[in-house]
Amino acid sequence: MSLGLLVSIILLLALLGMPLFAVILSLALSGFYYADIDLSVIAIEIYRLTNTPLLLALPLFTLAGYLLSNSNTSHRLVRLTRAFLGWLPGELVIVSLITSALFTAFTGATGITIVALGALLYPALKRAQYTNTFSLGLVTTSGSMGLLLPPSLPLIIYAVIVQQMDLETPVVIKELFVAGILPSLLMISFVIAWSMWANRGMANDHIPFDKKEALEALNDAKWEIPLPFIILGGIYGGIFAISEAAAITVLYILIVEVFVYKEIKVKELPDITKEAMLVVGGILLILAVSLALTNYLIDVEIPTRLFDWVKQHISSPITFLLFLNLFLLILGAILDIFSALVIMVPLIVPLAIGFGIDPVHLGIIFLANMQLGYFTPPVGMNLFIASYRFRRPITDIYKATIPFFLVLLIAVLIITYWPTLSLALIR
Repeated sequence: MSLGLLVSIILLLALLGMPLFAVILSLALSGFYYADIDLSVIAIEIYRLTNTPLLLALPLFTLAGYLLSNSNTSHRLVRLTRAFLGWLPGELVIVSLITSALFTAFTGATGITIVALGALLYPALKRAQYTNTFSLGLVTTSGSMGLLLPPSLPLIIYAVIVQQMDLETPVVIKELFVAGILPSLLMISFVIAWSMWANRGMANDHIPFDKKEALEALNDAKWEIPLPFIILGGIYGGIFAISEAAAITVLYILIVEVFVYKEIKVKELPDITKEAMLVVGGILLILAVSLALTNYLIDVEIPTRLFDWVKQHISSPITFLLFLNLFLLILGAILDIFSALVIMVPLIVPLAIGFGIDPVHLGIIFLANMQLGYFTPPVGMNLFIASYRFRRPITDIYKATIPFFLVLLIAVLIITYWPTLSLALIR
């Protein structure tokens, strides 16, 4: 049987529902076998992944996110932001975006944000007399905000993958954490500005600042407010490494949620941990076999050939970035972000570097497009989660999110073609 026929059979099985890790592993095994390369190279590649110090942060931050999502953190976060930002015009829009971004950054899952915060924000928006279409669009869109903010899991995974590629200029996770801040603020600002314009003329939804409520909300969330300072302050202050920050974060959240707030019972911890580790296990399995496949692709010079082919048809970095945006939007709509990262980053990074694009900037471009892809019609994942969560026809969700999609598309293009926005704070 020829390699081409075998690959065709594997791809057909993938369309029929074969697990993604099995598809990738089958492709890697087939490639190495037909290239007459000892298959032990796959085990060596997996072992090399286990020696990546940054990898330890992945399961720890995932567990931290699951602990937060099983507590009442979302309620306290909404109350806190409303207490301090409620006096601003359009405060519910601002509260929705900020709380969703922070929650997504810590939990690493946009769907959890829609489910956890949707029950709070959607009724509040309706009570403030925002239209049903606008409210649905805002909550669905807000769910993907925060993927560029630390300690976002996709940022960590991108760093892990790129660090395995032995680039001349290594990608440092601390730089990625900083690089995502300004682009995130740009996207949030664009949505706020458009929301204000779209709802011009309606009565302002702001509430007077209440010192008593602000202090009570501050006291209610006093144990969760230090979290960003512990993580970022410790990392950038040189007190501890990323993996140490992850361990301290988990320990802190465990103590707070189990023994201080007592919202998570000790007997619930095994189930929560199991649920989190199942997600991590799936990610690590796909990541390990993807790196093995990447090793094969490099051995047969696929990235080099791909770059040569692209250079024959595209000579300008501007044109390359435009096609990259289109490709990533489609990719983000049909694949979950973790699969998209492990499959495409090893192929896209060499191409982008060949066009003179900084790998840190590329990471922000990649994740910004993935963030948009979550609610790209017709098959963006968050569209279906919102349809299920709010019990609305999927066509209603399409109609509600299209204006937000167009606004954020402009922001993504600015992020793509203005690298200074991503690199200014680290360069």
